[in-house]
Amino acid sequence: MEAHALLNALHTAERLKDATRHCYTSGGRHESVAEHSWRLALLAYWLHDDFPELDLDKVIRMCLIHDLGEAFTGDIPSFDKTQADENWEEALLSAWVDSLPQPFRAEMTALYREMAARETPEAKLYKALDNLEAVIQHNESDLSTWTEREFSLNLDYGYDKAAWSPVLLALRDAVRSETEAKIEEFRKEAP
Repeated sequence: MEAHALLNALHTAERLKDATRHCYTSGGRHESVAEHSWRLALLAYWLHDDFPELDLDKVIRMCLIHDLGEAFTGDIPSFDKTQADENWEEALLSAWVDSLPQPFRAEMTALYREMAARETPEAKLYKALDNLEAVIQHNESDLSTWTEREFSLNLDYGYDKAAWSPVLLALRDAVRSETEAKIEEFRKEAP
């Protein structure tokens, strides 16, 4: 990519460092969208031995770009996001991707289509890990930061996306165990 085009793309992506998500880090501050995307890519990398038949490079690319639309809209939690919100984010993201030079415009457009369709194993893995990383982050945050609905959501969120893989189901079960232990400890300490 030509230097000025690269800088412009990076300046847009940098917004994700300041775009905060609704959940918190273990240190008590809002997590950024960039942090979520980074750890999602790291999670995919660490699981690559469990999915040797998949194109890991493609999965990591999906993880890295999956929330770029939030550079324009900010984070809207999945349980609050409406179809109108989805359409708005998609339109803004598509316009930006269309402004990128080739081959990135074509590559990213193809990846976003594949991710939306969720028909390939790579797209299914990315989406399952996206859900799981969010639940893992909630488990790492203080329960005082959780909304009431997150107590039940954290127990079940992402199971539907993990159902196609025994490896992912085992990970989801382990995350659920952490959630249950966290909630149980909270209830013991509550007055």
